[in-house]
Amino acid sequence: MAIPKLTTLELRIMEAVWKHGACSVREIQEAFPAAGRPAYTTIQTTVYRLETKKALRRVKKISNAHIFEASISPHAARGKLIDELLSLFGGGPSLLMAHMIETGKLTKEDIAEAEEVLAKHKRKGKSE
Repeated sequence: MAIPKLTTLELRIMEAVWKHGACSVREIQEAFPAAGRPAYTTIQTTVYRLETKKALRRVKKISNAHIFEASISPHAARGKLIDELLSLFGGGPSLLMAHMIETGKLTKEDIAEAEEVLAKHKRKGKSE
C-alpha cells in the first residue's frame, strides 16, 4: 500500500491516534493542547480526509461516534516525510546533513547514533 502524503494537521492527528489507539473525533480533538486547539469540525473534516487517503479506518460505531484507528504505522509515515524532504535536496542526504551540521542541529551524539544504525544494517547484510 502506498503511504499518502500528509499535511501538518493530518500528521498531528495521526500522532494522536498512534499515541492513544482507536478513538473518536472528539477524543482526537481533546488530545490537542487546549491553547490553539482546532475546532471539532476541522478535526472531523481532516479525519474523514485521512480516511479517504486510507491513513485511518473506521473500526466501529458507538452511538453516533465513529471510532478510527491508524492504517499506517508511524515508521512508514515518518519515512515518507523524510523521503519527501530528501527529494527537496536532490534525493541525497549530504546537503541536508551539511545544513544540519552548520546550524548545530546535528551533534556528535547524533552522528554516533547514525553510525551504530549503519553498522547494524551492515551486520544484517543490508546495503549502505
